[in-house]
Amino acid sequence: MRLKALLLLLFLQFMIPAFSQELLPFVENFTKSEYNGDNQVWNVVQGKDNAMYFANNHYFLRYDGVKWERYSLPNKTIIRSVFVEGDKIYCGSYKEFGYWKRVHGKMEYFSVSKDKNLFLGNADNEEIWKIFNHKGKIYFQSFNEIYIYNGKNVEKIKFPELISYCYVIDARIYVATVKSGVYILEGKKFNKIKNWQQLDNNIIHGMEKRHGVLYVFTKNNGIYTGNETGLSPWKSSLNNLIKGDVIVTAKFLNDSILAIGTVLKGLYVINIKDNTFKNLNRKNSLKNNAVLSLSLDNEKDLWLGLDNGISHIEVNSPVNIFSDNLGILGSVYSLSTMPEGYLFVTNHGIFTYKNKMLNAIPNSQGQVWDIYKHGNEFVIGHNDGTFIYNNNSLKWVNPVNGGWKFLKSDFDNVYFQANYSGIAIYKDINDLSKWKILDSITKPIRNIAQNKKGELWAADNYRSLYRITYDENFKVKRVENVSGSNNITSDFGVKIFNFRNEILFLINNTWYIYNGISAKLEKNKIFNSEFSNISDIIPIDENHFMVLKQGLLYLIIQDKNDFKWRLLSEKYYQGRLIMENTSVYKDGNRLLINLDDGFITFDLNNDKPQTNDIKIEAYYLGNLIDDDTEVKYNQSVDIHLIAKYFGYGRPDLLYRLNDSELIPVKDGNIVLNNLSSGRQHIEIFTVSGNSDNKVAEYYFYVSRPWYFSVWMILVYIVVISGSFFLYYRWNAIRYNQKLKLNEEELKHRKQLLEFEMESENRLRQQEFEKHRLEMEVQNKASEVAGKSLSIAKHSEMIESIQEVLNSEINDGQLKTKIRQIIKTNTISKNEWQSFEKNLFKSHEEFVERLSKKYPSLTSKDIKLSIYLKMNLSSKEIAPLMNISFRGVELHRYRLRKKLELSQDESLYKFMISI
Repeated sequence: MRLKALLLLLFLQFMIPAFSQELLPFVENFTKSEYNGDNQVWNVVQGKDNAMYFANNHYFLRYDGVKWERYSLPNKTIIRSVFVEGDKIYCGSYKEFGYWKRVHGKMEYFSVSKDKNLFLGNADNEEIWKIFNHKGKIYFQSFNEIYIYNGKNVEKIKFPELISYCYVIDARIYVATVKSGVYILEGKKFNKIKNWQQLDNNIIHGMEKRHGVLYVFTKNNGIYTGNETGLSPWKSSLNNLIKGDVIVTAKFLNDSILAIGTVLKGLYVINIKDNTFKNLNRKNSLKNNAVLSLSLDNEKDLWLGLDNGISHIEVNSPVNIFSDNLGILGSVYSLSTMPEGYLFVTNHGIFTYKNKMLNAIPNSQGQVWDIYKHGNEFVIGHNDGTFIYNNNSLKWVNPVNGGWKFLKSDFDNVYFQANYSGIAIYKDINDLSKWKILDSITKPIRNIAQNKKGELWAADNYRSLYRITYDENFKVKRVENVSGSNNITSDFGVKIFNFRNEILFLINNTWYIYNGISAKLEKNKIFNSEFSNISDIIPIDENHFMVLKQGLLYLIIQDKNDFKWRLLSEKYYQGRLIMENTSVYKDGNRLLINLDDGFITFDLNNDKPQTNDIKIEAYYLGNLIDDDTEVKYNQSVDIHLIAKYFGYGRPDLLYRLNDSELIPVKDGNIVLNNLSSGRQHIEIFTVSGNSDNKVAEYYFYVSRPWYFSVWMILVYIVVISGSFFLYYRWNAIRYNQKLKLNEEELKHRKQLLEFEMESENRLRQQEFEKHRLEMEVQNKASEVAGKSLSIAKHSEMIESIQEVLNSEINDGQLKTKIRQIIKTNTISKNEWQSFEKNLFKSHEEFVERLSKKYPSLTSKDIKLSIYLKMNLSSKEIAPLMNISFRGVELHRYRLRKKLELSQDESLYKFMISI
């Protein structure tokens, strides 16, 4: 581990200075895959429609800030040059030149050279490398000839020898040859400038005039300056620097800034007044070092045509960016300016930037949080303690580690330092080795603020807001959890903001101030109205601060009682903000904002141009929507919002469709899907933080769906009418059928009623017959019972006589006669059979049910059951069955067994229930 740490330290100390870092303008790079074209971009211009046009080898490219368009010439040849004149974009190619014009949202090509027999003889292999306007005529220049187009005819002039390019300066055409210096074209004659012998055998790639001085840019021998009386090498140390880099193109951006494109070292942006420069190349910003062409747009920003790709450089923007592309620097938590550069503290340690070189300070590795500038010294809050940096030396002064914020007290004449262990107090900033920790609070404190003596406000690193009061000896009197005592439960990540000697607290997206009289937090009306839904607030000075809202940085400028919002476009810091640790350092009129792997600077004096010049183009199925376009229902429409500017001045936009919610616009493109029919109203607004400014609106129409078209509506009318007619006819037929059915139903009901009455009469008659028969059966049963009783009485009488006779023992003759009489009157066997037959017939159903239920019963059991059903006693049953009373009782007992009846159950009730 020690070996690895040593190697890292050596790398940081010795390797980092080998790589040059610069504060550079913002660069937007476009690759072949984005514009879907070829490699070399030979020429760049901006049209009157604000779109950029490119000669990209086999393709003619157009970019309006939203969409790339690609076109080819009819003969598919390489396009070398483009030039703008009015609404026409002239272009030159191999044995071909003409112009492009926008028609119905697409570029159409019109040839000028076609069928004119211009490329004959030695001109057979000519390519048009440059196009320019001179005195109302368009000049198409190849390396051997020049073609002059007056709007109708083309005139051709041959050069005296092989040339590089022509340049128009002070209304004169300068012709730069490859070997013999420079000529001036006057009429059809070429007059050589004899005082410019230095340019002989030089390939000239640029000529410009500034403040009466002519600048000539040669391919391999640097820059010459002078006038027609004579030239001399440019008297600048930079001339030798760029000589070996192969100059291809050059252009003055203004009176003092010169841009030079080279093949080997990318782009040089040179300030000719102070001889300073910036070099943009593949190492720091460009995708390619070979700059083939450059052009200025309406915003005075640069467009580069590269050997492989296109770059847009915001040289006129108030924003500049410092980026460590090697990733050595890490996340910058705080920074400060030094007389000779910058001082950074990061999660990797402490770094300096001097003479365009980034250097790591030895023995400073680790997490570093804060820089406090005091004269020529810098107090640094480090993870390992507190350090002092001065005169290129770093000194450890005390073990107070994790210094998040160093605060000078304007009330107690001391310095406070919020750190991992609480709050440290320094009475003498020149001797930080002496300190004390504010007692009674030992939490990690991230932020502190003060606006009165003996009181300090502190925000915990995680949650809670504390009010700390102390005496003149800095002995704590009370530590109050203010957020807790005010019943604010969600008090995570409290923000403290000291603005114009008033301390505000942002807790759970609500702004509070402290009322010292009521000792309570109160909501601040102004800040809750102006700065709701922000995630962070960063102090700058008495009149400026920044807020972070929905991932966007806004500069807030207080003008009396008003707050002005200025958006810092997200493209400058996208994905690089250090959330919860964004800080701003003010250096004069510049703001320095920390980022991952670097920082950005922002010039307060450079206001963003206010423009309402937003052009709206709508496309349906790839075609521009016009008055004749029929947009189908439930289809997609692309809306392009084309601004005047491509760089810092390009507005950030919102849109609203048909009074819906405002939606951010991404890259100027709006895709509307599943559109309903009718008029569509789109409103465009610029983003301004707390209010939005309407800058444009657009209307288009979406046709009704096919099933709501005029013909379909007619079909619907016919169908509905037919349906109503058929429904009426069907109802009429149903009504008639219903009447017939009702008649049939009435007739049927009448028949049913008659049948029911007839059936009911028959049933009544049957019931009557049944009742009559039952009565007859009952009568017969009564007769049988009567006879049975008489027989029983008769038998009883006979038994009595027999008993009497048996008692008369002495009278033998009488006995014999009485016995004969008894024998004569005894019931015959046939009579008993007839009696039993009638008995069984009168109880036929009962016998059938009893036999079916109890098939084991004998005829004698059934006879006894009948007598029992007739409710006869055992004494009455005995003579009928010709057995004794005891015999009847025994038979009844056996019958109970067969019927499985207990002694408690009545045989009579059982029999009648069968």
